[in-house]
Amino acid sequence: MSFQNPVFIPGPTNMPEAIRKACDMPTIDHRSPLFGQILHPARAGVQEILKSETAEIFIFPSTGTGGWETALTNTLSAGDTVLAARNGMFSHRWIDMCLRHELNVKIVETPWGQGLPAGQYAEILMADTEHKIKVVLATHNETATGVKSDIAAVRKALDAANHPAMLFVDGVSSIGSMDFRFDEWGVDIAVTGSQKGFMLPAGLAIVGFSQKALDASKTAQLPRTFFDIADMTKGYAANAYPYTPAVGLMNGLLLATETLLKEGLDNVFARHARIAGGVRAAVDAWGLELCAASPDVYSDTVSAIKTPEGFNATDIVTHAAEKYGVAFGVGLGEVAGKVFRIGHLGSMTDVMALSGIATAEMCMVDLGLDIKLGSGVAAAQEYYRSTTGVALKDAA
Repeated sequence: MSFQNPVFIPGPTNMPEAIRKACDMPTIDHRSPLFGQILHPARAGVQEILKSETAEIFIFPSTGTGGWETALTNTLSAGDTVLAARNGMFSHRWIDMCLRHELNVKIVETPWGQGLPAGQYAEILMADTEHKIKVVLATHNETATGVKSDIAAVRKALDAANHPAMLFVDGVSSIGSMDFRFDEWGVDIAVTGSQKGFMLPAGLAIVGFSQKALDASKTAQLPRTFFDIADMTKGYAANAYPYTPAVGLMNGLLLATETLLKEGLDNVFARHARIAGGVRAAVDAWGLELCAASPDVYSDTVSAIKTPEGFNATDIVTHAAEKYGVAFGVGLGEVAGKVFRIGHLGSMTDVMALSGIATAEMCMVDLGLDIKLGSGVAAAQEYYRSTTGVALKDAA
């Protein structure tokens, strides 16, 4: 691997130099008003990126997995029922966490490559007249398969059934890169992490709570200590944490939110859609297919690309790292060895994307696949030349 090359994994993502430097700061007293000047503006920036006027933002020294645990342990009790679809590795892992916390999980098995089955959710919620289901889990962007799901449709299913269940959304690989509407979609908890759309190192679990979720935390009985939002709320009131925070990462998050908002969220989303469009044009030119089943579920942050039957897709990732010093993502779970993944989120431009497309193309030709060298690059070039977009601005 080479430090000189950008990475094309779905996270951690490339870091703008200014944001990297913001994390590199002198030690300060994390219980002083100075830390509050980092903490509170960073939380406000996250709230704005979630498109919420009311979400309470909690930031833990952790990762998205810690954010999942924060959501569950602060709002539920052992034996509570959760509704979830398993359509990829990360929805599977959230389900596994629920089971480990002794929750009753009603699982809707969904083919990998498809989005969340909002229609089936609607039927199940309508039939749950006793309202035993306390939470509906939804993975907005399934990182393993490159599939986005319609969260508004899940909210519509809840509303049509007049069901009081809370809606928890995993936005780890979407928030900060794809449109996310916390208030409009009626999300009760949104979970993300620092290492994807926010263009930071891994190390922060970023979680937004609705008032309904905050109220549920007052009666929830699952054990929690490190992830207790009540303790965190008390700490925030004193410009502090109940324990030592990751001050450098918080300072980086502050600049990251400022950078995204300065670029303009619509421009951020359009940039990601445009870059993804070029990757998809290359995939078409190669004669390959995406794992995502149809264009309406194509992710704008990661493309999982299927290789021909009998070919081990992981060889592309290994070859890219060993020969060209470039990182791509391997297939996970049910699609292990069947796909390789190109991450195109965070600090990414079309010019950077072209280098990743070219490298993937060289690897496939090296490994004997029937790919014409230059075909995918040319297709992406034509796509980028024929579309307009706002380039990622330097953080300042």
